[in-house]
Amino acid sequence: MDWAETSEPQLLTSGARIMSANKGWWVPPEGEDSVSEKFLRKTRESPLVPVGLGGCLAVAAYRIYRLKARGSTKMSIHLIHTRVAAQACAVGAVMLGAVYTMYRDYIKRTAPGAGEK
Repeated sequence: MDWAETSEPQLLTSGARIMSANKGWWVPPEGEDSVSEKFLRKTRESPLVPVGLGGCLAVAAYRIYRLKARGSTKMSIHLIHTRVAAQACAVGAVMLGAVYTMYRDYIKRTAPGAGEK
């Protein structure tokens, strides 16, 4: 009997189960979140990560749109400028996140009248 013919879930090395009777749907192991739940949880923990990703995608989309109107600029220079602008968005989001975390942890806690946790 082949492993695909059984109706019970099979355990793979990654810890994920595959339901062979249900057309091979992947089921996350017990206690693990789905991808969307994990993304939403991470977004709540650090809300500036999606802002940085959105900035990178916006810069990339704009630079692709402007590709035809680059004039006499070489393609390599155009791509370098695109990379630097996208990287600046990501680094800026990381910096803002670090400043916000420092504010939340040090300034907000030591402010007079702040309740102790």
